[in-house]
Amino acid sequence: MRRSQRLPLITKTLLDRPGQLISLTELAQCFGAAKSTISEDVAIIRDAFAARKMGRIETVAGAAGGVRYIPGLSDEAIVETVSELCEALSDPQRILPGGFLYMSDLVSSPTLMSRVGELFAGRFYSEGPVDAVVTLETRGIPIALMTARALNAPLAIVRRASRVTEGTVVTMNYVSGSAKRIETMSLSRRALPPGARVLIIDDFMKAGGSARGLVDLMEEFGAKVVGMGVLIATAEPRQKLVKEYVALAVLELVDEERREVVVRPSGWVERLREGGPGP
Repeated sequence: MRRSQRLPLITKTLLDRPGQLISLTELAQCFGAAKSTISEDVAIIRDAFAARKMGRIETVAGAAGGVRYIPGLSDEAIVETVSELCEALSDPQRILPGGFLYMSDLVSSPTLMSRVGELFAGRFYSEGPVDAVVTLETRGIPIALMTARALNAPLAIVRRASRVTEGTVVTMNYVSGSAKRIETMSLSRRALPPGARVLIIDDFMKAGGSARGLVDLMEEFGAKVVGMGVLIATAEPRQKLVKEYVALAVLELVDEERREVVVRPSGWVERLREGGPGP
């Protein structure tokens, strides 16, 4: 097999198994080449990814070493993705009765959510290994699933009502931060291993009641929350029930009478646009 054939195939293998360490021996056997040759191929791919800031390729030396792909978006791609999201959400046609926004089509877009998943994966990768991505049904599922794929981690879905097919579940009540009413969430005992490191991903945050409930539920499992990512957070109330979270966009205003919607990128995204540091 010529190098021009091996390079795209090795790249496809790495992209299909993000975060997973693949030994050079496995790649050499798969593509019928010496490990030294595969190592040269990986170096070419690594340099190409680094030049375009399309995630990164890591190599680990030693007998148990290998190569792995770490997903992530460049600063330019992050700004472009969040700007596209904000522009789409700012369409007055999305206003629903009661001051809500229609966003199911965006959350269900594989192309957009794939980029969002890589964005969250790259942002939280430095926090250490993630054993599971946790979300609350239902709109947060596509975002969390794409993030879980980018991190090569399983997805745990917290239900608002327990199901027979979940087996033994842990159920707890929490106070909705915006409506101030008691709601329920439950998660199967089999969903998380003991002492799991989890990343919480959700689609929307207003006062943070659901997010606070998810954090408390993870404590019941003895799990450690390594981070929290939110697609959209409201500007008000400014004091959320959770402090540590990363939001991509901020919903400033929904005016039904004037048919006006204001959605802007989060402050850390604006800093990236200006060439500053991220969150």
